[in-house]
Amino acid sequence: MKIYDFTIYNLMERNASIYADKTAWIESETDKKITFAEYKQKSTILAAELKKAGLKKGDRIGIIGKNSLEFFLLYGAAAALGAIILPINWRLSADEICFNFTDCEPKFIFADNEYHGLIDSIKDKLGFVKEYFSLNEASVGYPSIEELLKNINPDFIPEQVAGEDGFLIIHTAAVHGRPRGALLSHGNILAGNINYASVLHLTSADVHLNFLPLFHIGGLSMAYAGFHAGATNINMAKFEAEKAVDIIQKNKVSFAFDFSPILSSIIETAEKSNKDITCLKAVAGLDTPETIEKYQKLTGGSFYSLYGQTETSCLATFGKYNEKPGSAGKTVPLAEVKIVDDQDNALGINQVGEIAVKGPVVFKGYWNLPEDNEFTFRAGMHHTGDKGRFDEEGFLWYAGRKAEKELIKPGGENVYPAEVEKVILQHPNVEKTVVFGVPDPKWKEGVKAVCKLKEGRSLDKNQLIKFVGERIASYKKPQYVEFINDMPLNKDGSPDREKVKKIYG
Repeated sequence: MKIYDFTIYNLMERNASIYADKTAWIESETDKKITFAEYKQKSTILAAELKKAGLKKGDRIGIIGKNSLEFFLLYGAAAALGAIILPINWRLSADEICFNFTDCEPKFIFADNEYHGLIDSIKDKLGFVKEYFSLNEASVGYPSIEELLKNINPDFIPEQVAGEDGFLIIHTAAVHGRPRGALLSHGNILAGNINYASVLHLTSADVHLNFLPLFHIGGLSMAYAGFHAGATNINMAKFEAEKAVDIIQKNKVSFAFDFSPILSSIIETAEKSNKDITCLKAVAGLDTPETIEKYQKLTGGSFYSLYGQTETSCLATFGKYNEKPGSAGKTVPLAEVKIVDDQDNALGINQVGEIAVKGPVVFKGYWNLPEDNEFTFRAGMHHTGDKGRFDEEGFLWYAGRKAEKELIKPGGENVYPAEVEKVILQHPNVEKTVVFGVPDPKWKEGVKAVCKLKEGRSLDKNQLIKFVGERIASYKKPQYVEFINDMPLNKDGSPDREKVKKIYG
């Protein structure tokens, strides 16, 4: 480690010193608590055991499981070793999970008991994995983290890790029919923490309710922002509105991250049960104006709008909704954001172009995809594939996606049409299809498929939805299906996407 480096493990050491006996983490299911000092101690013990088992700096650790203390301890252990965490979205299909593992070849895999059967079904394709472990109870072939934590190695010395070293790989949606692993460094996570803290004014007196999954940049980055500030993280294995409202009231939760329809369900539950959630003073994320305004009126708190990606450590712009309703806030402290044209010339006020970002929030690149990285990082900036404009006061206004990066975001998840279309076209009755996003009252944006069937064939929309849901993650399947007789085409015979969206959107 160089004299100017600062890593996640350095943060753990700092917090173990200045917040030693303060509660860092609470498991809502069991009320089990751990202090900042204990978190560093247990993470270090776990790191020592993994090193003894053969894990080296740069090796990947695969994780598939619900939010838990053990999940978060693995992040700490990886920080001490210079290993890279590979968290898997448990909503994916077995084939998708296998692809993500195969893409990054983790040496060890940790899984909740409920996923041991799934892992067993694909083990023959995971020859690179040396050891399997359980995140909770041990089972045959899956020793538990609890067993590892019983051992103490007083001679363990943390690895020499730099701030720019890789810490985390999160697979983004399949832009070209395959997911891409976005590699984030220690420095990326720390920069994200500072951006959150500076805008939300986080302190050690705050309490964060962590109900977004730790495989998602939103959930992970907000949990780490709270950790960095010395705040307490209260963990939910999975979001349940009634339980969340009880936790908010009981523990005086002060901030959280939101994707529609989470906040609306919290508000509705609080109103029905007459529970007090006025302690929830800050909510960041994406939601409808109606929900945002209802939350602010009910609690007196502030909603914070944002623009960002996994590739920008979650945030690029951020700010209070009330400052400019409809905007995505202003550029965060540790980033530079520009609007550029197709020749990478900076555009002026209120001119729409591609959103490009540089600074310590920008990720290290896509795992093993040098050509994608060269294209993404051209002209010395990360090109997001999204469009926007800055107004006279420096607020960013989102303006959709570029054609090559069309994206649908149901409930905060990323769904690329190309991936869904690829699966739909596997159905023997479908000749052509176009998939795109449409407004949805619950998820904010829904997935719609417009399909032309092969001559003489028939198909029920529910059959097609089931067909897709059996092959990729359930949240990627269409909520809306429309069959048409004539598909608008381009000169090359491919579907005219813009025309289809205009007619059937």
